[in-house]
Amino acid sequence: MNKLKIIAFALLAMFIFTGCSLRKNDNDIIKVNDTVITKSEFDKAYNTVVSGKMFEQMGIDLKKDPNNIFALMMKEQVVSTLVVKALLNEEMDKRKIDVTKEELEKGEKEIIGKFGTKEQFMQILKANGVSYEKFQKDLKEEMKMKKFVDSVAMVSIGESVAKKYYDDNIDKFKYPQRVRASHILISANINQIKNKIKKENKDLTEEEINVKAQEEMKAKFEKAQKLHAQLKNAPKTFAKVAKENSEDVASAIRGGDLGFFAKDEMVEPFSQTAFSLAPNTISDVVQTDFGYHIIMVTDRNEAGTLSFEQSKKDIINYLEGQDKVEILKNKIENLKKEAKIEYINPEYNPEEIQKKIKAEAEKNPEFKALTTMPQENKK
Repeated sequence: MNKLKIIAFALLAMFIFTGCSLRKNDNDIIKVNDTVITKSEFDKAYNTVVSGKMFEQMGIDLKKDPNNIFALMMKEQVVSTLVVKALLNEEMDKRKIDVTKEELEKGEKEIIGKFGTKEQFMQILKANGVSYEKFQKDLKEEMKMKKFVDSVAMVSIGESVAKKYYDDNIDKFKYPQRVRASHILISANINQIKNKIKKENKDLTEEEINVKAQEEMKAKFEKAQKLHAQLKNAPKTFAKVAKENSEDVASAIRGGDLGFFAKDEMVEPFSQTAFSLAPNTISDVVQTDFGYHIIMVTDRNEAGTLSFEQSKKDIINYLEGQDKVEILKNKIENLKKEAKIEYINPEYNPEEIQKKIKAEAEKNPEFKALTTMPQENKK
């Protein structure tokens, strides 16, 4: 629901990769010291990024046209990420950094606790197409990385530094009016529906696909209207109806509860409706790019300012995190300088990819700004 940036969404997906191989074969595209990155590893990582719902909802198919400027940008980012991952994995092996079974179990328990029961968490994984084994593998990688960062970046921020940051940035601790709302979502995105129909019915014309897509959208809207009519007669059953019918699995397990949020944290049609409702009232059916929503506001908080005591822990974590990021960036840059990086297949050389990006940008002036973006992972 939150308005996530596309690049942020893509970068998050990019870190959910399997490790690079030490074995060399005809599929090799990049060699980082003794580690070989294969085309199959790149393809898996790239597909993870471009298959995200965000691109699908926008009607962008990056797999269809590999020379699309956005596809090339994602390709460069994936190459950069795989090279950095190979360097960091080698360094972690040198330092003998690993995660024990007990540490993994503790980390898993902490994460599951934030979502409720293990059964509820498994439902969320399933809804997002992630297996339990994949979750465990990614969690172990994340914990291993945290250990590595802590080993190279020993950072401690004192209370006086945190207080100065608070005083110098007081506006950052002011918060706008917020509402707490629950919702029921019937997923319905026209581009996703069209893509699904195309995959299942390859012989249909574009017009036939549009007709089928509109029929499916209508059916979903009618389902939302039926639930809305049911709730109008029994508003106290909202949580039960959400658990049984909402297709936003993460909130459905909490009876549709989204917690408190500010107006600009949600997409506009949803936010505008939520902030116009009085507590304990139910909206009409609201359409966004995610589908059809039925919203119930349950609470409202006026604007205010967080005190230093309320903010101290978050400030310290934030400042320590900033310092660690800078130290890690410097560490990565040093590893790159010391490493031998060979682009066996020139197609995956960031410099060659950048040339293609610039060529595509020349065809469309709107994209020219993209060619001035910092280039990473050059060797």
